Amino acid sequence: MRRPLRTGTTRTRTRAAAAAAVAALVAATVAVAAPASADPTTPAAPAAGILSVTPVTEVGSYGQQVTHVVVEYGAAVDTARLTPQDFAVADSVYNFRFHGVERLPELVDRQVADVWTTDDPARLLDEDRPATTGRYVVLELADSPDGGWTVVVSLCPTFLCSVGVNPDQLTQVTQLGDVHATDGTLLAGGDPATAHRTTAEPIDREVDQFVLRTFASSTGDVEYAYRLPDDYDPARAYPLVVALPGHGMGFDGQNLGVQLASDMLTTAWFQESWTGTDEDVIVLAPQNRRVGKVTEGAQAVELVEAFLAEHAVDRDRVYATSVSYGSQLLWEMFSERPDLFAGGLLTGGFPADADELPRIAQAEVPLWITHGTNDHLLPVANARASYEGLVAAHRALGRTEARIAELVRWTEYGDEAFTLPDHHLASAPTYEDPATLQWLLAQRKRPLAAFGLEVGTQCHARWAVPTVTVRNDGDRRLRALVVAGDSQHTLTVPAGKDRFHRFTHRAAQLPAGTVTVTVETVVDGVPVTDTRTVAHDALTCR
Repeated sequence: MRRPLRTGTTRTRTRAAAAAAVAALVAATVAVAAPASADPTTPAAPAAGILSVTPVTEVGSYGQQVTHVVVEYGAAVDTARLTPQDFAVADSVYNFRFHGVERLPELVDRQVADVWTTDDPARLLDEDRPATTGRYVVLELADSPDGGWTVVVSLCPTFLCSVGVNPDQLTQVTQLGDVHATDGTLLAGGDPATAHRTTAEPIDREVDQFVLRTFASSTGDVEYAYRLPDDYDPARAYPLVVALPGHGMGFDGQNLGVQLASDMLTTAWFQESWTGTDEDVIVLAPQNRRVGKVTEGAQAVELVEAFLAEHAVDRDRVYATSVSYGSQLLWEMFSERPDLFAGGLLTGGFPADADELPRIAQAEVPLWITHGTNDHLLPVANARASYEGLVAAHRALGRTEARIAELVRWTEYGDEAFTLPDHHLASAPTYEDPATLQWLLAQRKRPLAAFGLEVGTQCHARWAVPTVTVRNDGDRRLRALVVAGDSQHTLTVPAGKDRFHRFTHRAAQLPAGTVTVTVETVVDGVPVTDTRTVAHDALTCR
């Protein structure tokens, strides 16, 4: 039975609890001296001239960061009299990937690169630079890895911690110069001694474009997020990217939606500068509770199937991409339900289980695996072994080296490929190369030959022999090459018919083994080759 998607609450539902947790965390840390130009103490209430301070965030390779700050005044501001030197911005130096949480209260200066005004800060959601006369001064910050990261440690139930978006971001603004209205009136005098903390909800330029929901799977609720193209048309069919996040981004009860902010896994697909294409896509981002890959993988499959039933998705272009722990779900989903997927992009992940590789190879699902040479969490040797094991599984099915190269790709990144020193986050250099994302979007689910295969063993004139039956369920004739051990035979099977072959085996004992059948036919005008391998039991005849 198809399970319905049901509306959940937005990410604000856990904001109060998360804010309390972060406040307690900051209070419990040892105070660290801030730079001389920044005041780490709680700033005074905003001066009368400043009505509100709103942070604006964007998501980059290493997560979400404050990139602009919007300062509201009581009247339209004279932009011509403003310079970047009229403002100072400071923010927490903390980045959960590199720092201990004790550094969360430590502030660092952010460089103000440009200053302009707008009439409505909400325009920043959809416009790159909505500059016009208005009472909102936009402080555009220089691109720098120092300060302003929004993702922090959430809970640590074990030695593995979860993360969440900081509900109490430490961004603060100091107005150094005077701010005047367009009519020359002084709106606020410079006050280098007063730092103004943020007073409004952040404008998250990519994350706010997603919808958050809850899915009722057969084994429990699953939080998830999705985004449709801006001009979504239910009469069209769009490619779907299923984004599977790292372990710490699993739902912990208070970190709803963090999988959208932790890295580029979900947001890159809507930015031509990342994908190198203007093609519209849909992104679906499950946020499972961490209960184990088998259960989580099954939940994600249920979610994908329900989502496909309710949205305009091209069933031949459903993809999955993962970072770190998300690879566990990708391996599970691709081996259990390869029929759902046209391709995968696995970054910085766990190794596959031995039994998963033959099933993925059997289905010919293309997969690109990337990993950092000096990954400090998941050794590159294990990822490389999965790549080599998948190649070996394809070879065992008799595929050519050229075909294997189309189906399995491997990229290993040296330290120089990482712009920040998190060599575990292979998604960063992977997603910074548009060719990788274009490769995934170019994959199509291959047509499958419709045929059945039965392998049996029987005693024939006291000899133990294997018998293979091929049934053609398609509407075109097929040719089947049947291989058992060192013997092979070719069958031609008309549409809707079946044919069998009994191999000659002049021995009373037949050991357990396998039979491989390679079928060639035409499906929807496209030549198709499909290979299946079936095991048979041992047999002794007397």
